[in-house]
Amino acid sequence: MSLKHDIEFKLNGVSRCASVRVDMSALDMLRDVAGLTGTKYGCGEGECGACTILVDGLSLNSCLMFAVDCHGRDVVTIEGLAADAKADALRAAFVEHGAVQCGYCTPGMVMQASHLLATHPDADAEAIKRGIEGNLCRCTGYTKIVEAIASVSRTGKPGARS
Repeated sequence: MSLKHDIEFKLNGVSRCASVRVDMSALDMLRDVAGLTGTKYGCGEGECGACTILVDGLSLNSCLMFAVDCHGRDVVTIEGLAADAKADALRAAFVEHGAVQCGYCTPGMVMQASHLLATHPDADAEAIKRGIEGNLCRCTGYTKIVEAIASVSRTGKPGARS
C-alpha cells in the first residue's frame, strides 16, 4: 500500500489538485499525473538539468523534488512557456543557431535560459556559461547554445549573431 497525499498548486498558471504518492518526484507527477511530457527524465540525480522547471520563480531539478513539495506553489514547465515571448525567442534562437541536435536537453536548457534571462537580462557569454552549467548537452558542445542565449540576451529576439 502506498501512502498518498492531496496537493493543490498552480501549474503553468492554472490551479490544480492532485493525489500523489508521498515518495513521488515532481518529475513523475508532471509526466505521469499531469501528462506534461516536455520535462524530461535524464539522470534522476540532479546532474543533467533535463528535468528543469521553475518553482516560485526559481530554477529547480524536478527529479530531486517531491511532488508533495509542490503544494501551495507556482510550478512552470516548458509547456507553461508556450505563450512567453522571451521563451519563444529562445526557442527560435536555438533553432537558428543550430543549438538543437537530438533535442533531449532542449526543454531543460530553455527553462534554465529563460530563468537566467529573467534574472540577468543582459547576461554576457561568461554569465550564460555559468548560468547553464547545471544543464548537460551531449550533442552540441555548448558553443551554439551559448550563442543562441546571447543573441536573445542582447536583443530580446533571435537573429543577432556574435
